[in-house]
Amino acid sequence: MEHYPILNQIHSPSDLKKLDNWEIGRLCYEIRQFLIEHVSKTGGHLASNLGTVELTVALHRVFDSPKDSIVWDVGHQSYTHKILTGRKERFDTLRQRDGLSGFPKPHESEHDAFVAGHASISISAAYGIACANWLSGNDHTAIAVVGDGAFTGGMIYEAINNVGRSNVRLIVILNHNDMSISRNVGAFARYLSTIRAKPGYLHMKQRVESFLDHLPVIGAPLKRALRHSKSVLKYILFHNTFFEEMGMEYFGPVDGHNIAQMEQVMERAKNLGRPSVIQVETIKGKGYSPAEESPSAYHGVSAHMMDTEETPAAGEKNGIAPLSFSDVFGEEMCRFAAKNQKLCAITAAMAVGTGLEPFSEQYHDRFFDVGIAEEHAVTFAAGLAVKGYLPVFAVYSTFFQRCYDQLLHDAALEKTHVVLAIDRAGIVGDDGDTHQGVFDVPLLTSIPGVQIYSPASFEGLREDLRRALYEDTGVAVVRYPRGKEMPGYFAFGQKEDHVWFDGDRSLTAISYGRTAAALYQAAGKIENPPELLLLNRIWPLDEEMLRVLAERKQIVIFEESVRSGSISEHLFCALNERGFKGKCTMVTLPDRFISQCSVDWALDQYGLSAEKIEEKINALRG
Repeated sequence: MEHYPILNQIHSPSDLKKLDNWEIGRLCYEIRQFLIEHVSKTGGHLASNLGTVELTVALHRVFDSPKDSIVWDVGHQSYTHKILTGRKERFDTLRQRDGLSGFPKPHESEHDAFVAGHASISISAAYGIACANWLSGNDHTAIAVVGDGAFTGGMIYEAINNVGRSNVRLIVILNHNDMSISRNVGAFARYLSTIRAKPGYLHMKQRVESFLDHLPVIGAPLKRALRHSKSVLKYILFHNTFFEEMGMEYFGPVDGHNIAQMEQVMERAKNLGRPSVIQVETIKGKGYSPAEESPSAYHGVSAHMMDTEETPAAGEKNGIAPLSFSDVFGEEMCRFAAKNQKLCAITAAMAVGTGLEPFSEQYHDRFFDVGIAEEHAVTFAAGLAVKGYLPVFAVYSTFFQRCYDQLLHDAALEKTHVVLAIDRAGIVGDDGDTHQGVFDVPLLTSIPGVQIYSPASFEGLREDLRRALYEDTGVAVVRYPRGKEMPGYFAFGQKEDHVWFDGDRSLTAISYGRTAAALYQAAGKIENPPELLLLNRIWPLDEEMLRVLAERKQIVIFEESVRSGSISEHLFCALNERGFKGKCTMVTLPDRFISQCSVDWALDQYGLSAEKIEEKINALRG
């Protein structure tokens, strides 16, 4: 690391305050090179971090972390923060098992004020911290660093509605780059762009305030009166923003790559001592031309991706074998949409990740990107459904968790035909405990009337999606894992709820989804394989299937879900109610949060790889 002479001098945020202007500029250059070098090896979020280098440096020069609490939203742009707070030497372990998390984690450093893996939470958390500071009688500042993409989520506005009526030391840094993972959508994105188009706003406001301050006798009272009035004169002089109408002081827009300018504005906001917003304009992917040109593609990169000239979006598409379950889902949605004018697709700022980008291009009028607003997406889908449309909401398992009430109250209770395509179901790997898709089954099975499919193959996904769209009523869910189907697995009986494979009935092995493929592979290596039961529709449990299972002597269930509320648990209870006298073994994920690790390592660790399934079956048979 000898090629980072300035960065190597930084061991804590206090070291930043010793640097002169030239050294600060050089430091930002070195941080970008460091990020490109290390993220290309470990994988991770690249473009978002390249865009916030100067912003992070300015934050740590003005504020005193950890006394002043910095809350990052979503948290994927906190790599520079980690580098500057003593974690530089561990960066080779980023997103690796037992290594640095790709998101802020308080257990990792006192400088990480709050866990942040999902969007739109920062202002609420920072407001809570600011109120705690006020109650404790200290003068520490809470800072929420939030991208404009998170302003598509409703929780932000719930927070602002409360913050505006308070008088706590809270600063919101609004990082405006027009991007979430994809380009931002909605009225608020247009509003921020309008503010950016008027860069003289901040300077004009300062001049008006300075003029009033120097008016003898009436200047100060007039300024106070204007601030609290709704008169035309106020708008002529101040051109108030949304934030000021909500009771917060507004500063901006500020050049997010000009450290001196940001420090000046941050100092003003800090000395103000009450809620304020600083709109900072940044370029996602700054300093690395491929990322600047394709910020969506370089939002998250895989390890060693940058060793080639391919972008992350490149690969075997355009008529060649699909790369993933997400690709297959996207292809099928386009195929169904060509035949059904009522079919609509909904995403929450995840068109690329969920495979819906081709749909958005081919069927633009029936494609709805609602921004980071999963709750709204479900109720919006229910509204489409009651008018005879067929909505499909594609969402990652970890983000589905945010819309439980809407699914229960607005969709299931009214028996509206809404289809959820739950991507990234099960272990997802290096994004860690904030993103593992291991809770959707327990959540979904607690909602009356929901039907759940969990295919093990690409062909199974195609058939299950067709059934969910055209054979089911009410809420239907198709859940599938990240990545490719398992090689060598053949899709049997996909038009059935479940399929039996004859074998030694002294042991019946059951599974679904990706783990069913692993079970099938494991059974093929056993000389006298057990009877297999592979589920396509996993909920509700089939009555005839339960009747047959109740007569078996020994059952083992392999499931990529936490145990509480799992299909394994439901199945065991249902069998007991039917007089099952045999032995039932459940091999599931533990009832706890699962930290970052590779998918293969996790499946092997928890007994769900083909090798460990084979070992378990042999052990149960003695």
